[in-house]
Amino acid sequence: MTTARSKTDPTDCQAVLLTGVYGAGKSSVAAEMADELERRGMPYAAIDLDWLRWFDVGWDDSEAARRVMIANLEAVTGNYLAAGVRFLVLALSIEHPHELEAIRSAVPPPLRVVRLVVDIETIERRSADDPTSGRAIDIEWARRWFEDDTGAGLEDFAVTNDRPLPLVAAEVIDRLGW
Repeated sequence: MTTARSKTDPTDCQAVLLTGVYGAGKSSVAAEMADELERRGMPYAAIDLDWLRWFDVGWDDSEAARRVMIANLEAVTGNYLAAGVRFLVLALSIEHPHELEAIRSAVPPPLRVVRLVVDIETIERRSADDPTSGRAIDIEWARRWFEDDTGAGLEDFAVTNDRPLPLVAAEVIDRLGW
């Protein structure tokens, strides 16, 4: 017999948004954090927010993509909280404060922001064997973000992602106090 779980109170939950330039390793660190939280027996969910806005209906409208992502995030977050999740790990490159505020509005638990820091040479090296055609575009975006210091200053703290993933994930978790 299974017992029904009640919806998690968002005040008992915590969320983190991993951000940084394209190729900084946000998705990889999120996956490693999920593995570590699972090992620790902590009820978690990990969401790569790019997947919540990845669609094409024949027109280019970044504002529509943002609105769809936020609506999807609200629904998915609600479902995870209803299932008993207490720790949310999100990943997305953000450029502007209004993007961060939109994400905060969609995520009921308190949200902390961690910027992953890595140099362009590391991004290029890691991406060299990536078979997806979009990776070259991502590297060009990363170069532009470095030039303009895009997204910097929106974080609560930064972590250098130039070490093995388990070390980076453990540092983020520890610094969050999870």
